[in-house]
Amino acid sequence: MTASFHEMWEELRPLGRDSSSGGYRRYAWTGADADCRAWFRAQAEARGLAYELDRNGNQWAWLGATGHQDVAPGDAVVTGSHLDSVPDGGAFDGPLGVVSSFAALDELRRRGAEFDKPLAIVNFGDEEGARFGLACVGSRLAAGALTPEAAHRLRDGDGVSLPQAMERAGHDPDAIGPDPERLARIGAFVELHVEQGRALADFDSGSAAGPGAPVGIASAIWPHGRWRFDFRGEANHAGTTRLEDRRDPMLSYAATVLAAREQARLAGALATFGKISVEPNGVNAIPSLVRGWLDSRAPDQDTLDTVITGIEQAAAERAARDGVDLSVVRESFTPVVEFQHALRDELSAILGKGRERSVPVLGTGAGHDAGILSGTVPTAMLFVRNPTGVSHSPAEAAAEDDCAAGVTALADVLEGLACR
Repeated sequence: MTASFHEMWEELRPLGRDSSSGGYRRYAWTGADADCRAWFRAQAEARGLAYELDRNGNQWAWLGATGHQDVAPGDAVVTGSHLDSVPDGGAFDGPLGVVSSFAALDELRRRGAEFDKPLAIVNFGDEEGARFGLACVGSRLAAGALTPEAAHRLRDGDGVSLPQAMERAGHDPDAIGPDPERLARIGAFVELHVEQGRALADFDSGSAAGPGAPVGIASAIWPHGRWRFDFRGEANHAGTTRLEDRRDPMLSYAATVLAAREQARLAGALATFGKISVEPNGVNAIPSLVRGWLDSRAPDQDTLDTVITGIEQAAAERAARDGVDLSVVRESFTPVVEFQHALRDELSAILGKGRERSVPVLGTGAGHDAGILSGTVPTAMLFVRNPTGVSHSPAEAAAEDDCAAGVTALADVLEGLACR
């Protein structure tokens, strides 16, 4: 007998959870990641699905095929998400989509659905980029959006390279690279994800039942990227160096953080300095180097360009005033993703059938594997309501009823796409 949604959730819940913060530290190619991968494989095998680990470390579970090689081009319907986390992240970001995929398959079997297309469930590796600083590594490699050479240059905070980490976890780093044959088999990829915001909670359908909707459909992903700002000054004694004699990069960094907030506010965009590295990092020492990472997102490319230009200009002006050298490196970038309109409309028709309330269609500023794959295969996304809008935090949440509604919606979509 296969596990229910609740049973799967409870099995997965303790894996990689930090007891002090209550958040998750499921970083790529670590012990916690291995535990999550073992859980995925066990769920696949319990359902009689054919399990595959691809060249980039992504996990696949196939129904109606012994592997991707048995699937005709453009024939497969695929669903899934990821199991890794940001530092001290929440339980739902990623895992909700994977657990819901297995639960949706169980629901379709209970309905007696007859599949006329192969179905696969996938767990993409290293989606969050928490360890090596680049998001969606598994899907980027598969889609050819990240070269093996660039992937081999990735390092974590301890200087461990991606190839070293993969090899220690028992995976061959020399095998990574584009996987066009596998992706060519996919006719539709649908990713279910907890909403990272409050649009569904605030959605007003005009119904007497009140505002809010448990499930929505994604329209697009905002363009977004990560930039590294290096401010280089001069280390010196905090207790003897006169203020006017200092070349303090912390001042330049602090001013840039405030400038980023203002630029984003004026443009209706988002800009966040969420990670910082300081050298020599002493309480009584003026820093020689302050390195900060900027995450910025906007509704369109022109707006994002305006925000980044404004932040860089403000940083350069302040650095010059402080006698500090500045360099800016764009470490990753994803352009705007418009999910395929035909597939999106098909999801709307499936989910709207027989329902009085409209299904919300909303954009998002968060990146996803579905966005990476959209340039290669038809992709779509479903969102499950997040009552607080909090994400990338232990406080991330979704109600049990809404999770059940998400499973039902995903099952309806998969039935419409893959069954007679």
